[in-house]
Amino acid sequence: MSYDHEATIGILLLEAHRAGAVVIGEDLGTVQPWVRDYLRERGVMGTSILWFERDWEGDGGLLDPEEWRELCLATVTTHDLPPTAGYLEGVHVELRHRLGLLDRSLEEEQAADATSRDEVLADLRRRGLLREGAGVPEQVEALHAFLTRTPAKLVGVSVSDLAGDKRVINQPGTDEEYPNWRVPLAGPEGHAVRLEELFTWRSARRLARTVDQRH
Repeated sequence: MSYDHEATIGILLLEAHRAGAVVIGEDLGTVQPWVRDYLRERGVMGTSILWFERDWEGDGGLLDPEEWRELCLATVTTHDLPPTAGYLEGVHVELRHRLGLLDRSLEEEQAADATSRDEVLADLRRRGLLREGAGVPEQVEALHAFLTRTPAKLVGVSVSDLAGDKRVINQPGTDEEYPNWRVPLAGPEGHAVRLEELFTWRSARRLARTVDQRH
């Protein structure tokens, strides 16, 4: 599918201006490199996910927080990844294995996933954001604290992360194999949670406060 992207973006920005809205582009994954440049030039914010912010044009190493772009919404996770607690426990790898979506063995995929994840956590410890032996809730908070050290204009927290949910919300590459977008919000133990109830949780308020400050 092709279309006049300049006209489309122009209309989008005009309507956003009229509505007093901010436009955020999902410039991830298979998006061509020029798309990010074009959106930035038009004043459209991008989407930066902590796990993927690396020097892809260099050695592939993790970007220091000050190297992140400014015109973006910075988050730890996205709708195509599990909530952060689940990602830290590798639930996405196990799910993809059950659904037959892996291109290599489960053991190889788990090892690669753990290596990438451990590299990020080690970086947090080096920066003084995470203590040795910290549990998953502390790791989730430290990952979000890292975002506050970037120049990103916006920092976001997933509602699932506020709840401590672990289950995958949407699994790319599936249709009926997984209940995409039909998984009700739940807490760490898997019990359904109403938004009104979540607002009273001390853990949710603490995570919100974590991103409500700049270093």
